[in-house]
Amino acid sequence: MDQLSAAGKSKMRIANSVFFFVSGFGYSSWASRIPSIKNQLNLNEAQLGLVLLAMPIGLMLTMPLTSKMIKHYSSRVMMMIGAIAFCLVLCLPGFMAYMWQLMVVLFFVGSTRNILGLSMNAQAVGLQKLYDKSIMVTFHGIWSLAGFGGAATGYLMVLFNIAPSYHLLGVGIAMMILSFIFYPTTYDYRPPETPGKSVFSMPDKHLLKFALISFASMACENTLYDWSGVYFEKVVHATKSFAEAGFVVYMVTMTIGRFAGDKVVSAIGIKKVLNYSAILVLAGLLVAVFLPFTLTVYLGYGMIGVGVSCIVPLVFSMAGKSTTMNSSQALAAISTVGYLGFVIVPPIVGFIAQAANLQVAFFVVAGFAAMMIWMVTKIDDEHSAVS
Repeated sequence: MDQLSAAGKSKMRIANSVFFFVSGFGYSSWASRIPSIKNQLNLNEAQLGLVLLAMPIGLMLTMPLTSKMIKHYSSRVMMMIGAIAFCLVLCLPGFMAYMWQLMVVLFFVGSTRNILGLSMNAQAVGLQKLYDKSIMVTFHGIWSLAGFGGAATGYLMVLFNIAPSYHLLGVGIAMMILSFIFYPTTYDYRPPETPGKSVFSMPDKHLLKFALISFASMACENTLYDWSGVYFEKVVHATKSFAEAGFVVYMVTMTIGRFAGDKVVSAIGIKKVLNYSAILVLAGLLVAVFLPFTLTVYLGYGMIGVGVSCIVPLVFSMAGKSTTMNSSQALAAISTVGYLGFVIVPPIVGFIAQAANLQVAFFVVAGFAAMMIWMVTKIDDEHSAVS
């Protein structure tokens, strides 16, 4: 692989970027239509929370199987299988007539998205080894850019009264075509064997602060994915188009934050960026809770978007410098705990909203942002060095 030309590496990097795009565009397309599908099925907040819980269940149950399959087959093969399966099930949510049907579909959305996500990140790790400079952040920036594209498309679909069924069907077909076009130039990479290692690694006491920051950030991030539109409709009492615009604001600001993050870190350092980011997330959630008006909630969503944009990539970077676990173990440990926040907290928001209201639920989520601010103070200067 050392003999690969620059053009060959570039083609593989572009191909893998396309699969990040497929994942981001597909997921945000679904998220942008949650309010419409909620209304279509006449679900209350608790029912929506229960429905959303099907996705993390599908993801968690298939994670051990996916890890084993990636060991037996190249990550590019599993990435293509995951992309095809993800695109197929993405076509279905808008056609469901009953709550139980939507739960079944979302179970498979979670499981197929897990296959795609793990394998495309394995590809990214393999490609990173071919480069002397960092390219990992760019892949995640592309995911966010795709998320913005999916959110903007969802806004237009709502504006022109396009049903979720036709919208998601079109997205699924388009993303599948993209996957087939770029698959031939993906990297034929098989992650190295790690005999005796558990599928799930838990962080030791030295990594616990990083795990908690990651958990809290992902909890805030995915709460906005799943509930931003519903919050506008239920709390702000805005129209569907204004609700979709709020999701677009969130995605745009998160995308800008990710592409600008490296320069900001170089200028002021990782620890300050993490501290300011956590403060932005907390302030944004409090603005949305206590000033529930269209423009102020847009402002709050923008603050949250910028705030969450760099936290997880920077935490991963610091965790990789661990002296108590090797880098792969450390990243696996942080990822395991962090992703639990991504998949578990948003459904809980639904239950809190049903018992009280969405403002109370968002205020509870703000507690995670406050926890991040506190945990950042526990990070020592050695871990937060840029180099």
